[in-house]
Amino acid sequence: MIFHLLPGGPRLPAKAGSQIPARVAILPHDTLREANLTQAAAAFTAGLVQRNAGARRGMDLAQEVARGALVLPVWRDQIAAVTGGGLLFHAPLALPAGAGLVYLGRTTALGDVIAADLGTDLEPPPLPEGAAWSELRQIMADLSPDEAELAATAKATASWHRSHGFCSACGQPSAPVEAGWQRLCPACGTAHFPRTDPVVIMLVTDGEDLLLGRSPAWPEGMYSVLAGFMEPGETIEAAVRREVAEETGIVVGAVRYLSSQPWPFPASLMLGCHGQALSREIVLDPAELADALWITRAEMAGVMAGLHPLIRPMRRGSIAQALVSNWLADRKS
Repeated sequence: MIFHLLPGGPRLPAKAGSQIPARVAILPHDTLREANLTQAAAAFTAGLVQRNAGARRGMDLAQEVARGALVLPVWRDQIAAVTGGGLLFHAPLALPAGAGLVYLGRTTALGDVIAADLGTDLEPPPLPEGAAWSELRQIMADLSPDEAELAATAKATASWHRSHGFCSACGQPSAPVEAGWQRLCPACGTAHFPRTDPVVIMLVTDGEDLLLGRSPAWPEGMYSVLAGFMEPGETIEAAVRREVAEETGIVVGAVRYLSSQPWPFPASLMLGCHGQALSREIVLDPAELADALWITRAEMAGVMAGLHPLIRPMRRGSIAQALVSNWLADRKS
């Protein structure tokens, strides 16, 4: 049986920043069928794109487009998508002057694909009927594995080019080379490469209980497992222990790596881990979290099924959702 928290029940003394109802109802397992808890693949992780790094040197991207390479348009960090699911590819696309091009690679289904950043004008570039500019978070779980990987790469590289137009060594304008995978400073010769920021994201458990937190910027009811950027000179294990201690005061012992996910918002690599809690008392850092709480495995199953009165299900396609789904299904990775 599954125990599900109900609104309006008696309150227990809070372990964290908020109180949760103590009255429960017993729900049959059938109500959780739609949760599909064992389907735990995160978006952007298929690894189906052949990046063909050896072919980038000297590649003329405009010529590749003219030869029929597919083009994936990007505008203001939004992706061109077909209404109802899937990405919008142009073959070929009449590119505006100054469009930023990056060779994304080749897939079996699509062939060669090139990203085209159409700029940041407030007026959106026109798209064919049946297509729309879409925020990648909103569509990532509805894309095919190769489309999701291409979209993540397109968004991340477009954002990097827009924010790294000048050489950090001498301040002069840099120029894209290597089919968009480097920027080279013609003044001092410094080569710049796309930035990826490592982030630890961790399931912290104590027996059958899971630690969740809510950022001050998130809407009410949105919780997730804890996460934070790694620091220079820090191991993954040390980062997990430091972040959890800083945000909640919880001491973490054993840490093991589980899986990863590229997260192009704008350029992170999420490193999923499991941490074993050695303490339970939560002491919030209000600058980092608005709330944190312990939730049982049974209660978390209700969350993921969309049945919890206070906590929303985690975003489909996120590594947080995948990690928690695997934990609920008692899978080891």
